Amino acid sequence: MEAGLLSDEEDTDVSDSEVEDYEEECYQALKTGNHRIRNPDGTFRCPFCTGKKKQDYQFKDLLQHATGIGASSSRKGSQKAHHRAFARFLQLDLAPSLSLPPALKAAFAAAAAGDPSPIQSPPPSSSSYSASKPPREDELFVWPWMAVLVNAPPGAADGDDLKEKLSDFNPVDTVHLHEEDDLNGKSTCATVIVKFLKNWGGFKNAMDFENHFRASHRGKKEWAERQGDVSGVLFGWIASAEDYNAGGALGRYLKKHGDLKTILQVIKEESKETGKIVAILANQIDIKNQYLHDLEVRYNTTSHSLSRVMGEKDQLHQAYNDEMRNLQRNARETTRKIFDENEKLRMELDLKRKEIDLRCKELDKLEAQNEGDKKKLDDEKQKVELATIVQKEAEEEVLKLVEDQKKEKEAALARILQLEKELDQKQQLELEIETLNWNLRVMKHLEGQNDADIQEMEQKLEREREQLEFLNSALISKERQSNDELQEARKELIKGLEDLLSGRTLIGIKRMGELDEKAFQNACRKKYKAEEADIKAAELCSSWQEELKKPAWHPFKIVTSDGKEQEVIDEDDTNLKKLWIELGDDVCNAVKTALVELNDYNPSGRYVIPELWNFKERRKATMKEVIVAILKQWRSQKRKR
Repeated sequence: MEAGLLSDEEDTDVSDSEVEDYEEECYQALKTGNHRIRNPDGTFRCPFCTGKKKQDYQFKDLLQHATGIGASSSRKGSQKAHHRAFARFLQLDLAPSLSLPPALKAAFAAAAAGDPSPIQSPPPSSSSYSASKPPREDELFVWPWMAVLVNAPPGAADGDDLKEKLSDFNPVDTVHLHEEDDLNGKSTCATVIVKFLKNWGGFKNAMDFENHFRASHRGKKEWAERQGDVSGVLFGWIASAEDYNAGGALGRYLKKHGDLKTILQVIKEESKETGKIVAILANQIDIKNQYLHDLEVRYNTTSHSLSRVMGEKDQLHQAYNDEMRNLQRNARETTRKIFDENEKLRMELDLKRKEIDLRCKELDKLEAQNEGDKKKLDDEKQKVELATIVQKEAEEEVLKLVEDQKKEKEAALARILQLEKELDQKQQLELEIETLNWNLRVMKHLEGQNDADIQEMEQKLEREREQLEFLNSALISKERQSNDELQEARKELIKGLEDLLSGRTLIGIKRMGELDEKAFQNACRKKYKAEEADIKAAELCSSWQEELKKPAWHPFKIVTSDGKEQEVIDEDDTNLKKLWIELGDDVCNAVKTALVELNDYNPSGRYVIPELWNFKERRKATMKEVIVAILKQWRSQKRKR
C-alpha cells in the first residue's frame, strides 16, 4: 500500500469526502519510514513529486511546497491528501529531530496542537543571539521591532554622530523623546526610539543592538541600577512589555506606534498570509497550465491542417506532371506519324521519278518518231520535279515545326521549374509565418497577455505575412534582374579579357562551337604532303565551319535515359559517317564537339559564341574563378614591373 500512497502518478483519484481518510492513511505510511526524504547533501525532497526536476529543497521551502499544493483547489484529491499528510509529517515528526531554533520548534509544536497555518518564515538562526541568551517563547516584544536608547544628549537623534554609531545595526529611523528637565526648564538628557525593519532581519539587528549594550554592561538592567553621574554614557535595549507599559513619553509613543507580540504570534501571522499567497499562486499556475494545454491543442490542429494542405498540393503537382507527360507523348507520336507519312511519300516520289526517267530514255529513243509524246513527257517530268520541290519544302516546314515545338517544350519546362521553385519558396514563407504565430502566442501567454493582445498580434502577423509575400515577389524579380546583370557582366568580361587571359592559363575564353584546327592538321599531314597539308587542313576546317552554320543540318536524335529525354548526336548521320571515313576519328569528334556546343549555346543562330572557360576541369568558369585569375595575372605583371 505504501507504494500506492507515495505516488502522484496513479490513475485513480479520491473524492472530496474521502480526502481526510486518504490523508490519514498516507500520514501513517510516512511514519513507517520506508521512504527517502533527506538527500545526502542535507537538503530535502518530496516523495510525491519524483518526476520533477527540483528535488533539493530546504526544510522551510519543502514545507511551503507541501502546504501550497495541499491548499490548492485545482489539484486532484489524491495530490491534496498526499501533500497535506506530508506537511503534517514535517511539522509533527521531522521538525523535532532537526537542529532548529527553539522559537521555531515551539511554533511547530503550537501548529501541531491546533493551529493549521503553515510555518513559512522562520525567525533568525540561533547564531543571532550568541552575545546573550535567546528570548523566551512567551516573551513580549514591541512590534514593529524597536529599541530604546537612553541618556543621549539633547538633539542626538538628529545628529550625525549618533547615526554613525548606530549604522552597524541598520536602523530605519530614530525618534527623539524628552524625559528630564533641570531647574531652569532645559532638557539634560534624552530618550531615543530606534526603529528597525519589520522582518526577521530587523529583529536580528534589534537583538544585536541589545546584545551590544549588554556586553558593554550598558543594558536595561545596568540603567536601572545606575549609581552616580553617568552623563555622556549611552544605554540601550530592545523594546519589550515593560517599556510598552511604562508611563511617560516612552510608554505613550510605544502604545501609539506599536503592539505587544510574542515571536510565535509574529510567525503565525506571517505564516497565514504566506499560505494564502501560496494557494493563490498555485491556483494561477494551474490556470496557466490549462491555457497552455489549450494552445498546444490549437497548434496540433493547425499542424494537421497544414499537413493535409501539403498532401493536396503534392497530389495536384503529380496530376500536373502526368498531364504534361501525356501531352509530350502525344506530340512525339504525332511527329512520328508525320515523318512516316513523309517517308512514304518520298519513296513513292522516288519510284515515280525512276519510272519517268525510264520512260524518258525510251522516249529519247523514239524522239524522232513522236515529238508530241516527248513534250508530254517533259511536262510530266516538270510536274514531278515541282512536286519534289514542294515535298522538300514541306519536309523543311515539318523540321521547322519540330524545332519550334522543341523550343516551346524547353521554355515550358523552364517555366514549370521556375513556378515550382516559387511555390516552394512561398510555402516555406507560409510555414515560417505559422511558426512565428505559434512562438509569439506562447511568448505572449507566458508574459501574461490577454486574448485581446493575442488577437492584435495575430492581425500584426497577418500584415507581416502579406509583406513577406510582397517581399518574395520582389526577390524573384530581383533575382531575374541579377541574372541579367550577371550575363551582361560576363559579356563585358569576355570583351575586356580576351588579351589578358590569352596564352596558357587555367581560366580563359573558349569560342563555343569553333572547330579544333589541330585535328584537321593532324589528319591532313597523314593524308597529304607536308607543303599541302596545312593549306588543305585550313580549307577543310573552314568548309566544315560553314557547314555547322546551316540550320538544315541537325544531326541529333532524342533518347530517353533514366526516365529523362535528351538530345544526343545521331551517329548514323550521312555527313558524319562520310567525314569519319575520309578524315578519321579525331576530326569527326571535333565536329561532334562543336555541334554539341552550338546546340547548347546558340541553337538558333549557329554561330560561334565566346565563353569564360575552366580549361582544367573542362567546364564553364564561375565569376569567382575569373576574378581570382585576373587578380593573379595582375599581381604577376606587377611583380615583373
